[in-house]
Amino acid sequence: MKRIDFNRGWEVLHKDEENAFRKQVTLPHDAMLGEKRTKNSLGGIHTGWFEGYDYLYEKYFEVPLEMEDQRVIFEFEGVYHNAEVYLNGKKAAFRPYGYSNFYVSADSYLKYGKTNQMQVIARNKDQPNSRWYSGAGIYRPVWMYVAEKHHILLNGIKVRTLSIEPAIIEIKVDTTTQGSVQIEIPEAGIQTEIPSGEMTAIQIDNAKLWSVDSPYLYTCKAFFEEDTVTETFGIRQLEWDSKQGFKMNGRREILRGACIHHDNGILGACCFPEAVERKIRILKENGYNAIRSAHNPCSKALLDACDRQGMLVVDEFVDVWYIHKTEYDYVDYFMKWWKQDLKDMVDKDYNHPCVIMYSTGNEVSETAQKKGIDLAGQMTKYLHILDSSRPVTCGVNIFFNFLSSIGLGVYSDKKAKKKAVGSEFFNNLAGLLGRDVMKIGASFYGCDVKTHKAFANLDIAGYNYGIKRYRKDLNKYSNRLILGSETFCSDAYDFWEMAKKNNRLIGDFVWAGMDYLGEVGVGAWEYRDYAPDFSHGVGWITAGSGRIDLTGKPLAEAGYTKVAFEQTDKPVIAVVPVNHTGDKHSPSAWKMTNGIESWSFRGYSGKKAIVEVYARAAEIELLINGKRAGRKRLKNKCDTVFHTVYQNGTIEAVAYNSKGQEIARTRLKTAKTDTEIQIVPEENVAKKGKLSFIRLKYTDKEGTLKPLMGGTLKMKVENAELIAFGNACPFNKRGYLTNQTDAYYGEALAVIRANGSGNVRMKVTDGRLSSEYILPLSV
Repeated sequence: MKRIDFNRGWEVLHKDEENAFRKQVTLPHDAMLGEKRTKNSLGGIHTGWFEGYDYLYEKYFEVPLEMEDQRVIFEFEGVYHNAEVYLNGKKAAFRPYGYSNFYVSADSYLKYGKTNQMQVIARNKDQPNSRWYSGAGIYRPVWMYVAEKHHILLNGIKVRTLSIEPAIIEIKVDTTTQGSVQIEIPEAGIQTEIPSGEMTAIQIDNAKLWSVDSPYLYTCKAFFEEDTVTETFGIRQLEWDSKQGFKMNGRREILRGACIHHDNGILGACCFPEAVERKIRILKENGYNAIRSAHNPCSKALLDACDRQGMLVVDEFVDVWYIHKTEYDYVDYFMKWWKQDLKDMVDKDYNHPCVIMYSTGNEVSETAQKKGIDLAGQMTKYLHILDSSRPVTCGVNIFFNFLSSIGLGVYSDKKAKKKAVGSEFFNNLAGLLGRDVMKIGASFYGCDVKTHKAFANLDIAGYNYGIKRYRKDLNKYSNRLILGSETFCSDAYDFWEMAKKNNRLIGDFVWAGMDYLGEVGVGAWEYRDYAPDFSHGVGWITAGSGRIDLTGKPLAEAGYTKVAFEQTDKPVIAVVPVNHTGDKHSPSAWKMTNGIESWSFRGYSGKKAIVEVYARAAEIELLINGKRAGRKRLKNKCDTVFHTVYQNGTIEAVAYNSKGQEIARTRLKTAKTDTEIQIVPEENVAKKGKLSFIRLKYTDKEGTLKPLMGGTLKMKVENAELIAFGNACPFNKRGYLTNQTDAYYGEALAVIRANGSGNVRMKVTDGRLSSEYILPLSV
């Protein structure tokens, strides 16, 4: 079976708009990212104030006459949303869910030996339809598959591990007709023959297991008549029960997780493999070993990246069941389509060793109702039929369930039709009253009453913001496994200490691992120099809720998590911006600190400074220019705060053990007075047709960041296309599709794509300073 790239040569326009402008695009393409952001946006704060439109994509292509006896199938990995596919004017497919990959059998619609037309309608005018920035259009790749009459079915190869000692895998290959299938596993030196359509066990001697630390992948090549299909897989075994908790390959694996949305920051919803690979790399470098695809099935590119890098995945199905959260969300299609959507998710995930769990939903208050409890059980059973090798969970907001049961639920069909409710009310409440309002609410007795039946219909109970229930419920329900499916960053230490002592507490997924578009301001602590108003009105574009910011820079909160999860031995120093000590910032419960890892605040000597230090130590000593600024003991925590006075020079945090012996230290220094703009590519070479990520920084000549320096940066590139240009600030009127951006705490990010015509030349200026860089083109 041949897989042909079908992503070039498209045109897109606003559907049903007279004299609509046609734009030539290469997929993946996010049509929403280029729209205006205005107060007329019905999606409002949830989607970043982008206006919504319906889109028509069109492509003409040739189909050779010799393909008439072959099968032609198109795969759409993701179209947002209510997608309609037309071939030569005839409707060939409809798929409502914007995150499901789907297939279109094209044989009966094609004109062989002639020019063919494909049209795809992607709707996004029906606002509001999401609680976050969805993007719009054909935002994931499209593929054309060409197969002989007798062939291996798409998703027809299924591989799973039966045991690891000895290593035995089970392979099944489904074909269009019965026959024998030749199997090769080159890495294991295996060549064998199996009957099509039957599960066959194969032993692999001296097998290399797939794990977080050693993600070894095997290749399975299947040959059937004239057809050949290749799949990758890993050998790894999952176990979960009330005694041993969650194990991989016979060892306990505590999930150090991060929730992530599907967008790729300043690239919008476009699913570029390089962007996804980078996202997973950054998360893993910062101590995470698992991600939760909040709140929709993840892309194939993400699964491939996680397989290669050893990142575990909880693939989540959906954000709604049968109660609306926004007026035009997926509810109207859910009951008809949920089985097909789940099947397609499992088919996508089955051979990927990184996928360790399925989640059937997020904060669906239906789990407080008999109908919803039954539905939870139905989905769990159906997933077990499709794939019995992975457990099933659901992210349940325990407090929301209780409120829903007494008529105070944040979500209802009635509320959704009045306005884009989303989770705005409780986000604002938590921002004003603090994160404890959610956690204390979850500890009420009524919360247990309205969740225990739903949890009984899951393999693993998913608790959103329920850490204050962990100990109580572990004692009360002796067979329950608990997953912190959504948590606050500040709870990482408490979770880790509890998890080390109780096998049935299996993991923690912070909201959120990386900042995302939409749900604006929910996690932002911004001052008025970057955000002139705290209303979250037009101009606000991101949530500001990420341990890693929108450009991929790890924040001090990521350092705290790394310390809490014992993924680093070094202290982390986080300084609240000294130019704003004591100033009011926008409120949020999802932000733990706005400290930054910098001691460069020239011009503010003598001003009060708030310094946070995170460390696994008995005591922390703070030194400024070699003199003690304070010393504090740590007990049952890994963070402390020093109130001191800023001075140019060097700040050090020294960690001591219980015997008073130094065990580690971290140092930050003030940047020198000279200033330049540094262009810092994340990779040493550019590759034709591939994305390169370029960091721009105000620094001194030694490369020390100057967070108080800024300006409007203008960028020019040669032999490449500037795909996106922006900063991490949640308030950004300009967006990411121009050649200008303001620096944010001294930094910005450019994403370019080399055209292959030569080395990439970049020039950046702010009108005062300029810098140039030549990035070699890979041969």
